[in-house]
Amino acid sequence: MKKRYIVYVLVGLLVLFCVLDVVFNANSTLIPKKEQPKLITTTLTGDKTVYGLACEGCNDTVIVLLPADNSDPVTYNILDATRAGNIRGKVSIGDRLALVLDPNDKKKATLVIDLEDLMGIWCYIVMPKLKDFANMSNKEQARKLAAMPDSVKQTYYIPREYGFWVKDNWMSQSVGYLREDAIVADASPVVYPPLGYFTAWHIWNGKFVIVSGTPYRNAKGEFMVKDLHNDTCDIAYLDEDSLVLSDGITSRSYYKKKNINEVNKKAQEIASRLSKQVLEENN
Repeated sequence: MKKRYIVYVLVGLLVLFCVLDVVFNANSTLIPKKEQPKLITTTLTGDKTVYGLACEGCNDTVIVLLPADNSDPVTYNILDATRAGNIRGKVSIGDRLALVLDPNDKKKATLVIDLEDLMGIWCYIVMPKLKDFANMSNKEQARKLAAMPDSVKQTYYIPREYGFWVKDNWMSQSVGYLREDAIVADASPVVYPPLGYFTAWHIWNGKFVIVSGTPYRNAKGEFMVKDLHNDTCDIAYLDEDSLVLSDGITSRSYYKKKNINEVNKKAQEIASRLSKQVLEENN
């Protein structure tokens, strides 16, 4: 009877320890591991950025980060980064983050980027230019534009949205492509700037890197991209709906779109109407 009692006690203690271990592990991170989003990790050579999930306890003074390898959470001091305005995005518990650490103090972050806020559809407005604008002076361009009938301006001088879609797993996609009828394009008095073909993105030591190239089809008819190159920018500003990228000389502001189908909606409607009009005229 005494032996049986001892066994019961030992089993009870074992169960209690297991329960406590589960409770403490659950409280050490924000969400259960099986529900945690897939972490983005570094892929570029030389990138010393630290990636992980924001855990409970994050504030304007510290970031509590669950590392990408799911090891124990680490607390980083961000007081100086906050004072210097080096927090990009609005950190929320459970968000994927990228931290640049102080080389002299590995428990101190000098820059924090909220990758959840960075991901999405970012656009900016582009306007067309008169054809052969490269051969015209600014004064001549202004004169021709002023002489253009209002009906022509309303038809052809339409702003378009360009940009890129920052997706999971380092993938990116160009935003703003507009299918046009060749006849309509030839008849148009204006031309739009070329749209970059984006394929991927990265963070490299706190900088935003966007990868683009030239699309083509190989001998087998397979779609390929060649001449890949990286454009590296500083993230000058980031929140839920606004992004500013800078190359150190110029800056460009972007706004976020929630639906890819809303990009260039007005321009697409006009292009479709013109194509239909051309088709009717040629029948």
